[in-house]
Amino acid sequence: MTSSPVSPIEALNSTIQSHNPFTNTGIVKEQDVWGKKFPDVPTLNAHASDAVFQAIDLVRTSQSSQDKVTSIAITAQQGVGKTHLLSRIRHRLEREGGALFIYAGVNNYTDLNLVKYQFQQTLADSLSKIGSQQAMQWQEVAAAMANESGSANPQTPTELVKKFDQAYTKSLAQNKNLMNALQNKVLQKKQNADPYIVRAILWTLSETQAPFAIKWLSGEELAQSNADALGLPNLSKTSQDREAEALKNIQQILNLVSSSNPVVICFDEIDVKNNSTDDGLPTELVIADLVKRLHDTLEYSELSRGVVIITVMLPATWNLKVNEMPGGTRDRVSKYTQRNPINLEYIDSDSLIELVTLWLKEFYEVRNLVPPHPIYPFEESQLREYGKLRPTVREALKWCAENFKICEEALPPDPLERFELALKRENESDIGDYLEDNSLVADVLRFGFQTLKGEILEGETSTGEKLDEVRIEDVTEIEPKSTNQGRINFKVIGKEQGKVFKIGVAVLQHPRGKAVRAGMGRLIEYEKFDITRGCLVRSKEKKILKNWDSYQFLNKLVNELGGEWVDLKAEEIRPLIALYSVYKKRDSYQLTEAQIFEFLKPLTIENNLLLEILSNPSGEINQESIEDDTQLVEDFLNSSNLDDTDDTDDTDDLGDLFN
Repeated sequence: MTSSPVSPIEALNSTIQSHNPFTNTGIVKEQDVWGKKFPDVPTLNAHASDAVFQAIDLVRTSQSSQDKVTSIAITAQQGVGKTHLLSRIRHRLEREGGALFIYAGVNNYTDLNLVKYQFQQTLADSLSKIGSQQAMQWQEVAAAMANESGSANPQTPTELVKKFDQAYTKSLAQNKNLMNALQNKVLQKKQNADPYIVRAILWTLSETQAPFAIKWLSGEELAQSNADALGLPNLSKTSQDREAEALKNIQQILNLVSSSNPVVICFDEIDVKNNSTDDGLPTELVIADLVKRLHDTLEYSELSRGVVIITVMLPATWNLKVNEMPGGTRDRVSKYTQRNPINLEYIDSDSLIELVTLWLKEFYEVRNLVPPHPIYPFEESQLREYGKLRPTVREALKWCAENFKICEEALPPDPLERFELALKRENESDIGDYLEDNSLVADVLRFGFQTLKGEILEGETSTGEKLDEVRIEDVTEIEPKSTNQGRINFKVIGKEQGKVFKIGVAVLQHPRGKAVRAGMGRLIEYEKFDITRGCLVRSKEKKILKNWDSYQFLNKLVNELGGEWVDLKAEEIRPLIALYSVYKKRDSYQLTEAQIFEFLKPLTIENNLLLEILSNPSGEINQESIEDDTQLVEDFLNSSNLDDTDDTDDTDDLGDLFN
């Protein structure tokens, strides 16, 4: 086989000058754990991931109830790769199967007095993510329960989901109830299971009812009409009531979920400085105590395939805090390795070369380029020398970002020409699926407004909204940060005709209703976050369903509070991304910050997206962008029909599901 010819050096160098694949990659976030595979060096800290998969095998195969629950503590300094390791575990399970995955980012636990209730919500949310069978993990569990109930023709989760709503509707038309029949069949096999939790899990097979079933499983209250449709209890409870019941609910859920596959629970960021509990306990001790309670609660319960609990922390957290906790906590937090945490190692020269090779392989492949060697423009000797310093993964990626460049090129002598050259390259560069990157869009918008500080803006936007002597005075963070949790990205402060405005801007491109709800719920809290207007930035093609909680928030934002939904359009945000990239790379083009602002201000001052956010809202929700699920249901149900049969009892309704 002949290798592809090396690409022209001019094309390679132009690409390197316009895009740096190592920029903003030093911190692995929750979305990297769940989202697209993060470039991984399998040999780096393989001892830790190998131990996790060995523990999974243990709990799956052991006949001893005491071995059905085990735990591993993983310690490492900041940036060494703790979350990176969890991402590796998650993506291998997604690729190969073998266990269900729960990710508990403790940074999201804003009220430690409700930690068990918040973990129940984590459990429900994580199981909503796609698993190894191309369906939600909840649906994998529901399908396994349904198939186990006596089906002679086992179906995949996607097959059952595809036909469930139609089969259920048909059963009701015949005065029968497929859900009741299926629930009864499952309970014959699982007699000690909570019937309502069984029912809620089975409802996740329904495309229309799954969001409500998952919300109920998370411990939240439903609208009574939704609860009635699902046949689930719906008592009003205080947060304290839900906290008191959460541990029992968690046990019941994990008993059912683990009946077909082991469950891996990962507690990450337990060193985060959240508010302490009422009795003064800090985050790390609260989470360690929760792990102990989970261990003890689950150890003698009906776990068919077992549970592995992973807790990652700083070495000092283990040595000075968790290891000193009374009551056998340390034994429960690191049971698999007999109270010895697994410590992650720093990167070395070989690992650094492997990491850079992996990172650049995808970078060049997606651009149809072939470099002269896999780590171009780096040299092996250069990487080996830096690797001798044993950096953290985060430090190594930062160093790569700073050194990913070719030999200095001859730049035009005129600063404006250098700016135009840089802008041309950035506009031509491939930056991937930027419309889905909430953080990038938010950073770019924040930058755009900062360039307009002190300017007087007047006129009319492309949608006819007015600006009348608008002046931006500042762009600030949202306080209190612990309550906002980054949901509202920033605040634009200014005046219009002398009247002060404070616009809270939230970029919410998330496809799922729960993530949108979290942002929208904060965007309508004007007094709490000291804003006078809330602005949702979201592509209008991303529908907000009327049965989502966020639709109610949107209605309140626009119709009651004078807020706005601004359409995020590619043709309006892409030029701003190019300008932002030029600003970030200004040193490479020998440009000062003052020169950048001077050259780009005529462009940002006319950018319609920035002006739409600043202009007076129309006070209307674009109805074309709000998708009514009634029509969706009708379209789905009419897309295909099941053969009519003369069923004789509820049990026979299962035939429509499995045949």
